[in-house]
Amino acid sequence: MRASRLLSILLLLQTRGRMTAQALADEFEVSVRTVYRDIDDLSAAGVPVYADRGRMGGFQLLDGYRTRLTGMTPAEAEALFLSGLPGPAAELGLGDAMAAAQLKLLAALPDEPRRGASRAAARIHLDPVAWYRKAEQADILPQLAAAVWNARRIRIRYESWTDVRDREVEPLGLVLKAGIWYLVAEAGRGPLTYRVAAIQRLDVSDERFERPADFDLAAYWTKWAAEFETRIYRGRATLRVSPAGYKLLALLGAAVTEMAAHTAGPPDAEGWVCVEIPVESVDHAASEVLRLGAGEAEVLAPPELRAHLAGIGARLGALYGAGREDVTNRAADS
Repeated sequence: MRASRLLSILLLLQTRGRMTAQALADEFEVSVRTVYRDIDDLSAAGVPVYADRGRMGGFQLLDGYRTRLTGMTPAEAEALFLSGLPGPAAELGLGDAMAAAQLKLLAALPDEPRRGASRAAARIHLDPVAWYRKAEQADILPQLAAAVWNARRIRIRYESWTDVRDREVEPLGLVLKAGIWYLVAEAGRGPLTYRVAAIQRLDVSDERFERPADFDLAAYWTKWAAEFETRIYRGRATLRVSPAGYKLLALLGAAVTEMAAHTAGPPDAEGWVCVEIPVESVDHAASEVLRLGAGEAEVLAPPELRAHLAGIGARLGALYGAGREDVTNRAADS
């Protein structure tokens, strides 16, 4: 355990640069005194680590010092090969670079981790796009990624739900969600999220910007995604669903199934249960409920959703019901 911590401290100093004793202690959940002992042991082992005193001080490695990739377990090598998705890397313009990096990693690994990494890449394939969907085409992704890497301001023409506007933003990161790319950018009043496929035009400036040192892309996305789901589901609907209809709720997404599971009442004699589900709007909710089938779900509330579905039923009856035999006959004669 301690040897692993010493190696991790070395790699952290190598990747992050100067770190304080308190920061290292927080990272490994140990005391500051333990960190000082670990640093002493690293120095005794010949690692050129030194300390800068003062308010801005901390521990860091001698400039130019790099440790070799050693001590990697087979499981760690397999995880590295599974972490790189070839599709997204290619979309970012990094397909060749990723392939070359994996080849170099394989060459640097000992025999056992090398076999494990090759086996993982050959036997496990990750496909992040949902069924019956295609990943959105975003030809500007390589340019956008370059702007993110190099911290360059960009000007975009963006089509939102309401209008099309030109905006100057500072790109902070890219996120791939279920086959859809999103841009996170500073727009003057805090980070905002843009769907890459909705960017109609991109101009990359030569002007650089200072990326906020405390910006955490993963933390921002987790918070934004949760708030987005809360915003988009503006109301609730009460449904009475059959056993088959309850299983089909999975088609409507995780938020729906989660709320249904928490609100489900006791089943009646035929196994039907009453549940509540989040809804975005009456129109959207009607189309979602229809996915459950005609005889597997009944909307109990709100009244406007029941009325909307009744109107759809009436229109479908007029289209396919009695009095339409002439249409069927004409189709058969044609």
